[in-house]
Amino acid sequence: MAVSRLIGSYPVIGIRPVIDGRRGYLKVRESLEDQTMNMAKAAAELFQSNICYSNGDPVNVVIADTTIGGVGEAAACADKFRRAGVDITLTVTPCWCYGAETMDMDTKTIKGVWGLNGTERPGAVYLASVLATHAQKGLPAFGIYGQDVQDADETGIPEDVKEKLLRFGRAAVAVATMRGKSYLQIGSICMGIGGSIIDPSFIEEYLGMRVESVDEVEIIRRMTEGIYDKEEFDKALAWTKKNCVIGFDKNPEAVQKSQEETEKDWEFVVKMMCIIKDLMNGNPNLDKGFEEESLGHNAIAAGFQGQRQWTDFYPNGDFAEAMLNSSFDWNGAREPYILATENDVLNGIGMLFLKLLTNRAQIFADVRTYWSEAAVKRVTDYNLEGRSKEAGGFLHLINSGAACLDASGKAVDKSGNRMIKPWFEVTEEDQKQIMEATTWNQADFGYFRGGGFSSRFLTDCEMPVTMIRLNLVKGLGPSLQIAEGYTVHLPEEVSDVLWKRTDYTWPCTWFTPIITGQGAFASAYDLMNNWGANHGAISYGHVGADLITLCSILRIPVSLHNVPEEKIFRPAAWNAFGMDKEGQDYRACQTYGPLYK
Repeated sequence: MAVSRLIGSYPVIGIRPVIDGRRGYLKVRESLEDQTMNMAKAAAELFQSNICYSNGDPVNVVIADTTIGGVGEAAACADKFRRAGVDITLTVTPCWCYGAETMDMDTKTIKGVWGLNGTERPGAVYLASVLATHAQKGLPAFGIYGQDVQDADETGIPEDVKEKLLRFGRAAVAVATMRGKSYLQIGSICMGIGGSIIDPSFIEEYLGMRVESVDEVEIIRRMTEGIYDKEEFDKALAWTKKNCVIGFDKNPEAVQKSQEETEKDWEFVVKMMCIIKDLMNGNPNLDKGFEEESLGHNAIAAGFQGQRQWTDFYPNGDFAEAMLNSSFDWNGAREPYILATENDVLNGIGMLFLKLLTNRAQIFADVRTYWSEAAVKRVTDYNLEGRSKEAGGFLHLINSGAACLDASGKAVDKSGNRMIKPWFEVTEEDQKQIMEATTWNQADFGYFRGGGFSSRFLTDCEMPVTMIRLNLVKGLGPSLQIAEGYTVHLPEEVSDVLWKRTDYTWPCTWFTPIITGQGAFASAYDLMNNWGANHGAISYGHVGADLITLCSILRIPVSLHNVPEEKIFRPAAWNAFGMDKEGQDYRACQTYGPLYK
């Protein structure tokens, strides 16, 4: 659908149809050939129809040339998959097979096994056997087995099997897409925030990525020496002047900027956005003599330090961050970038996980304030209703402009439902409504002495969302927190009063979690009290189950979540690490260690 911005091919899924290799008078193998290969074809069709890469193209799936009844055919399949660039394998079978002879032995592939729940041949017996062999050899694999018995001539995939296949596929494609790419930090540590202290070992060993670093002065060098795409800059500036609605200036009149100074700041921040794009992914249109700069850093995600050395002197990065994180710009709808404000790499990686799973623009926000039912009543005389009342309150998600503009919730589906769409479904009308709902206000000079602009909008609708935080803990390593919930729609006058108690020029989202009545999800307050850092990454939809699967592939334990237990899907070997699901996760991740150690 769109040309990839990154160097390196997208991951490929390989389907391995394994079979009982016995022939002879009763023709055991021959009787199973069609059924086995049809399972492979059905799985391939399911993947290609429902999973796409971040550029919008359907996932590439290859199938072994023959069914696999023994080690010779397994080797032939492995050779084909190496040449095809397969990163993920799904082994399928309706029958008993010789596990250790037919299994995927490649230590670098992400593995799943689907054994048919049937009565004619013991597919479930093979599944149990080969999963045990995977565990014995230290090669974790996801086991997929349907609840209901299927007839031998059935060609469809049961719904519960589809759910597991797609969860495995989405998570595995996301994991494999990150491999070999870069996180680019522009600047370094911001205001002593731990999340912006880069840990290269974590990024290399757990994600298979590398860290690239440039000083913020590189942006100034490129501006000064004209190392940017002049044609794109002119187009971007014209679009910005036409489409960006100017908001109020909250600063005292004595320090407000003149019209001339404001115009120069707009040119600065637009040029800054163009340059950050080039730093991340290169630009072949740079002038001759700048071949080195035209290559970029192959960054699948990046972060901009900003505060304070930059923002005390230059216009802030809010325009670049907000627009790059959104699903469109002057070229129309396009794949969102991931650019973390304050160079919070941990939040940026969280945003990256969510983007790769959903293909949607992501929200970067402070998890700033817990508003209890009593506090809202005291300040506004409003009684909470619906989900926020059930949770005993809500959280205020707000930051200085880095949230994607899509978070205004102005995009609508065919039924008129408000949402954040996959980027390739965003229409021109969606873009128009989003831009009209957003104002660009002069930066708060108390925070940003150098000026600049902050995007300002209100998420004034209820949408299902998932908020996550990736944390690093000394002695433990990485862990992930997941909170599924909803954005909260408040009456305008109530929202206004609460919003004005913090920075009224920043994008505002009210969020409440789904309450389970236990632990961190006993109430919205308990979630706030257990959250691991000052930031959160927020995505449209309830995707916690996919995140749990993704983290198990990477060996990152999940420390907090409100995902129903029946949706939790991890490799079968996790069952050997105890009876409690979360304890299993910690022990298994510790035993297997980082995916790329």
